[in-house]
Amino acid sequence: MATVALELPQKRASAVPRNVRHDPPLVRWGLTLLALLALGVFIVLPLVAVFVQAFEKGVPAYLAAIREPDTLSAIRLSLLAAGISVPLNVIFGVTAAWAVTKFQFKGKNALVTLIDIPFAVSPVVSGLIYVLVFGAQGWFGEWLGDHDIRIIFAVPGIVLATVFVTFPFVARGLIPLMQSQGTEEEEAGLALGAGGWQVLFRITLPNIKWSLLYGVILCTARAMGEFGAVSVVSGHIRGETNTMPLQVEALYNEYNFAAAFAVASLLALLALVTLAVKSLLEWKMRRVDSELHMEANPEA
Repeated sequence: MATVALELPQKRASAVPRNVRHDPPLVRWGLTLLALLALGVFIVLPLVAVFVQAFEKGVPAYLAAIREPDTLSAIRLSLLAAGISVPLNVIFGVTAAWAVTKFQFKGKNALVTLIDIPFAVSPVVSGLIYVLVFGAQGWFGEWLGDHDIRIIFAVPGIVLATVFVTFPFVARGLIPLMQSQGTEEEEAGLALGAGGWQVLFRITLPNIKWSLLYGVILCTARAMGEFGAVSVVSGHIRGETNTMPLQVEALYNEYNFAAAFAVASLLALLALVTLAVKSLLEWKMRRVDSELHMEANPEA
């Protein structure tokens, strides 16, 4: 019986394996231009339009719109809400991240899930929840009214709504980092006789300072720019419960476009500063990680 030998095609020795990162020039340039076009249309162009409209009537009109009493009140209220909610979320974020990453306890997964709730719930729904609880017809509305305590349509309601929507930012920024760091340094500190607070302030916080600042910046930007939840609980009282985003809406609805864009430009400027500081911190974090890697692997 004849045996038929099947020869499989052999790769040429001179064939160069293709690097998946080296796409054809047409693909690279096409994707790059598409990305730049999308950025220009959806981000750069609106930002430019905000500043052009804000200064359309000149610098004096711009400054006059910013110095308007209701606008100054909105700026102060936004700063107040951020000034209260951010420190509260920093305390909670550090505490929650420390508990989740350094200890084992029942309900740990439930705690992590609860931290993410503000990401899943619409801000408008969160505002409605506060109205249901603290409003005049809410669960505690009658008791609050009897004791002359105002939460809804007042500053406390705005602060509560801001705290809710900014709740996850610090904790979510710290948990992955602290999980990767482990507990070896804290255990070493305890073994050497350090107390719990000493471990926190001399070991844990220095190790997470850049991620903590990163979370604080994102939390501050969201607190200053929040609209949905604050809109529900504020009552839109000019000069009293309007934050900067609500003041932009009020001015725009009155066809006072120059003033509306002037206030909006402050929020846009805050966003740009936030992105710049965020990029700086990301660069610093990468540099620190690189230094730590080099110290751990001196031969690399």
